[in-house]
Amino acid sequence: MLSHIVNLVNDYQVVHGARPNVVYMNETHYGYLREELPGVRDHDNLVAILGVDIARNLVEAGNRRAAELGLSNCRFQQGDATNLQPLADATFDVVVSIFGAMFAPRPFDVAKEMVRVTRPGGRIVMGNWIPNDPTLVAQILRISSAYTPPPPEGFISPMTWGVESNVIERFGGAGIPAERISFARDTFTFEFPGSPEQFVGEFRNYYGPTMNAFAAAEKDGRAANLQAELEELFRAQNTSTAGATIPATFLRVEVTR
Repeated sequence: MLSHIVNLVNDYQVVHGARPNVVYMNETHYGYLREELPGVRDHDNLVAILGVDIARNLVEAGNRRAAELGLSNCRFQQGDATNLQPLADATFDVVVSIFGAMFAPRPFDVAKEMVRVTRPGGRIVMGNWIPNDPTLVAQILRISSAYTPPPPEGFISPMTWGVESNVIERFGGAGIPAERISFARDTFTFEFPGSPEQFVGEFRNYYGPTMNAFAAAEKDGRAANLQAELEELFRAQNTSTAGATIPATFLRVEVTR
């Protein structure tokens, strides 16, 4: 997915003769820090990046990681996808959220804020997991939901961002016509050097939905059952004989402001 964003950045520079400002929303999660952030170093002359995440500890981790890699073009700050103040209107050329803002509440507010901070002619790119998809993440969420308490009244599933008609409706409410929104099915491939069973541990420790599921399962003595279900899933979907390589399908959304 990072390569796709880099292509957008390159296209922008060719057309406008300047490097764009890019904001990553809710993008300091563990996988991004471990797998994608080092690639930013190769494009220091192309892009200035601001990462925004609601979790202070992850923002701090992102800034530490950027400093370790010597990324002068990349910084992180705390923020809420439903209210991106104090970011000014029409600030960014590219606004990106890969498996991040879809988990924020109030999806119509999320769409409005993404549009608000994007400059006219700029791009918004989202990567959203797809409900009922047979690949890894949708199945993780399906399994995890069986171990967590029912959501509160009025809760809107983040997976609804993986439905094209919902995306059109939400960005339409922010003033974007349907013809400026495009969709494609894409694949994110998880790569992990350990076994599938060890990879489950990464999700247990770092991925919010599975963290919550294990916390609830431990209270009623079902944590071992959840662990076993997830290990079976990861083994079944692993395509590697050395480590874990597991593809997951997502909906790529591109919006032109």
